[in-house]
Amino acid sequence: MRRIVLITGGQRSGKSSYAEKLALSLSQTPVYVATAHIWDDEFRERVKRHQQRRGNNWTNIEEEKYLSKLDIEGRVAVVDCITLWCTNFYFETKDVEKSLDMVKYEFDKFTSQDATYIFVTNEIGMGGTSENKVQRMFTDLLGWANQYIASKADEVILMVSGIPVKIK
Repeated sequence: MRRIVLITGGQRSGKSSYAEKLALSLSQTPVYVATAHIWDDEFRERVKRHQQRRGNNWTNIEEEKYLSKLDIEGRVAVVDCITLWCTNFYFETKDVEKSLDMVKYEFDKFTSQDATYIFVTNEIGMGGTSENKVQRMFTDLLGWANQYIASKADEVILMVSGIPVKIK
């Protein structure tokens, strides 16, 4: 039965760890879908540490944009994260509306499979308004993408200092 969980919160709030624990409680062999683009050596090392922490029972898939091409039918998958996924579309298009349309399309097509989806995202709209136009535009994109995914989710969890707070 298809199920969508969205886990949101600030940086270092425990989102990914919570998502991984939830996935392991639902499956001994979950899927980890990494949407990150590797920008530099420091980030590459961070990715390696995360992979090692997860262990061999995870199926690791790296896909920066086109989640809909992945076949995860019947599986439990953590998608980490929506923030980096949206970044990948925005860097390609430089257009909020076009990026949002692409994100919605990919999300809908991907989640049409009968699977359990655990999406991780950042809640970046709780701070002040940036003086930087690109940051403001990206905040709009991510905020609207998060709202869209939350509207489709069966469950939404806000992580605060490592504590999950059920929102929906």
